[in-house]
Amino acid sequence: MKSISFLGMLLLCASLHSQNLTGKVVTQTNTPLQDVAVYNQTKNQHSHTNALGIFSLDDVSVNDQLYISYLGYEPFIYSITQEDFSKQFTITLAEASISLRQIIISPEVNPLNQIVSVDLKNNPVKNTQEVLRKVPGLFIGQHAGGGKAEQIFLRGFDIDHGTDISLNVDGLPVNMVSHAHGQGYSDLHFLIPETVDNIEFGKGPYYADHGDFTTAGYVDFKTKKRIQNSSVSVEYGDFNSFRTVGLFNVLDTKNSNAYVATSLYTFDGPFESPQNFNRFNLLGKYNFNLPGNQEVSLTASHFQSKWDASGQIPQRAVDSGLIDRFGAIDDTEGGNTSRTNLLVNHKKTLSENRQLKTTAFYSHYDFELFSNFTFFLEDPVNGDQIAQREDRNIFGFQTAYSEKMNFSDFDFEYTAGVGVRYDDVNDVELSRTANRSEILERLAFGNVDQLNSFGFLNTEFDFGDFTVNPALRLDYFKFDYENFLSETYDNKSESKVFASPKLNFTYAANQKLQLFLKTGIGFHSNDSRVVVANSGEDILPAAYGADLGGIYKITDKLIFTSALWTLFLDQEFVYVGDAGIVEPSGKSRRLGVDAGIRYEALDWLYFFGDINYTYARSTEEPEGQDFIPLAPDLTSTGGVTFSNIGDFSGGLNYRFIKDRPANEDNSIIAEGYLVTDFNINYTYKNFVFGIIVENLFDTEWNETQFATESRLFNEAEPVEEIHFTPGTPFFARAKVTVNF
Repeated sequence: MKSISFLGMLLLCASLHSQNLTGKVVTQTNTPLQDVAVYNQTKNQHSHTNALGIFSLDDVSVNDQLYISYLGYEPFIYSITQEDFSKQFTITLAEASISLRQIIISPEVNPLNQIVSVDLKNNPVKNTQEVLRKVPGLFIGQHAGGGKAEQIFLRGFDIDHGTDISLNVDGLPVNMVSHAHGQGYSDLHFLIPETVDNIEFGKGPYYADHGDFTTAGYVDFKTKKRIQNSSVSVEYGDFNSFRTVGLFNVLDTKNSNAYVATSLYTFDGPFESPQNFNRFNLLGKYNFNLPGNQEVSLTASHFQSKWDASGQIPQRAVDSGLIDRFGAIDDTEGGNTSRTNLLVNHKKTLSENRQLKTTAFYSHYDFELFSNFTFFLEDPVNGDQIAQREDRNIFGFQTAYSEKMNFSDFDFEYTAGVGVRYDDVNDVELSRTANRSEILERLAFGNVDQLNSFGFLNTEFDFGDFTVNPALRLDYFKFDYENFLSETYDNKSESKVFASPKLNFTYAANQKLQLFLKTGIGFHSNDSRVVVANSGEDILPAAYGADLGGIYKITDKLIFTSALWTLFLDQEFVYVGDAGIVEPSGKSRRLGVDAGIRYEALDWLYFFGDINYTYARSTEEPEGQDFIPLAPDLTSTGGVTFSNIGDFSGGLNYRFIKDRPANEDNSIIAEGYLVTDFNINYTYKNFVFGIIVENLFDTEWNETQFATESRLFNEAEPVEEIHFTPGTPFFARAKVTVNF
């Protein structure tokens, strides 16, 4: 009897002893969920599910409490039983309204991106510009009639149209290399805002899977895999603003689904000379599953737009009464552009711990832009209008293989990827023109061929609370430029290889606190025309960065984020559009602080806010002459949203940017602004009625500003001062959406 009792005690102890555990998380329709956070509250351990919805945990005992959480689903607490060790058990999550309490602070899942997902669900984008504004600390400005790509500001950079930030949509690159209007030109207007499902971003050069232009950071937009229902929206407002959007669910089966989205937008703007802006968008997406755990997504999209613009006007012309704030010196500016995209995404789950992802894309792009920055400075008779044109084809693919391995003391995961991008740019042109029709002189004209092939290895050592992430990226560039203006055949080329290592650390003390240290080297490429002209100098100037910060989940409904960061650039570039050149402006350094807060005061009331400070200076100029033009030093965004108050929802948002230097000695100031927007919606059965108000308090503000030397038709000498595009005044519009 004693032997039997002793044996029973041994069996009991064995049953209570820590063991390895494997489980699966699915939806109520039995669909596996990937990247679900699984937290062992008893042992302070964390894991996440793979593409098959499977997770594993070491050192688990009977009665351990698992906290399972995923955005958009009700958090679930599961108590481990002895039977769970003998078979793979399944946990089913129920859908719920998205909430901060669903966020678990874990190294495996990026909490910052989850926070933006909560922002996006609580306050959906209402126009194309708001898509980029969802990234904390990112500002944009439009200054050419709505059709030109926005000017971007982030972390003390005037990024122009994309020199120091990488933008992608479902793996399709947005940035245009060696563009007619500037290096990195990023026109995101082919993206229909209503199709955006998620926004992933990272600040700094710390990510091996992001290469060219990833110095200030990157933004990846993910479009919806499926839509729940079809809908049609019609919107009309001030300044002859009209927009209609249709989302149509054309297929929805167990193994496949498809939808079509389209929109049309027209707008005259508040200007004395109407913008005559119109843009048409069309997108189709088809997703299907293949045998062997394979998923394929096919996306085709097209957009085209044309517009007129009043340009950037000089402050002296407004002060003297020559023109109104919404007048023009030259109202013949404007342009037209189009882009057609074909995109294939393929994902194959090879096993529980191995996965292969491939993206292939093709784009055809046309661009024509007419501008006049200096009026009569160069040509007192015809004026200084210029035309910039190009016809581009982009081909590329990326394949990445991921594998996770479990060892006794740590987990190891790596992703190895290779890819290529080829830009075939034809008839890249900069010409002096008159009245948008007559070519007076060609300043630059030729073909660009630019190749970027790359490989990267991202590794991650997970020691439980502590994660180490070493990574390396290798890029090869080949730049070719065929100059049509040479009397003889002139085709020059240069090439360069660049290695960019990264090393990041993450410490998760518990499910409410995460600290991180990120370090890395990134780069932005120079324009092909400049590269060959300078015999390969300053092809790929490096950026050296470091971030130290934390994410603090103070309560289930209160999250605070912060980061101290620094970034050093080997070379700043300033694109001079009317001269067709890129001017190097020397080395620079930036030091900054980012802070953000998210608070769900009530189930229906959500507060959010971000504040960002940057000290940016050129390092090779004397003190007082070392300001970086238009680099913002203090910005802030925030607001409050409400939902489910009966049938009402809405929000109040603000954005603030402080005065900043417009030139190197700070003698010319670009004025800051504080602008507030408001929206309210009422849902009745299948209808949603909304009112959207931009610039609620009718603030007088300048959306974009530049220190420019220009000469008016009646001036003997040129003047350098602020030239600006006025921001939109009080702008109201009404919207009706029907869901079916």
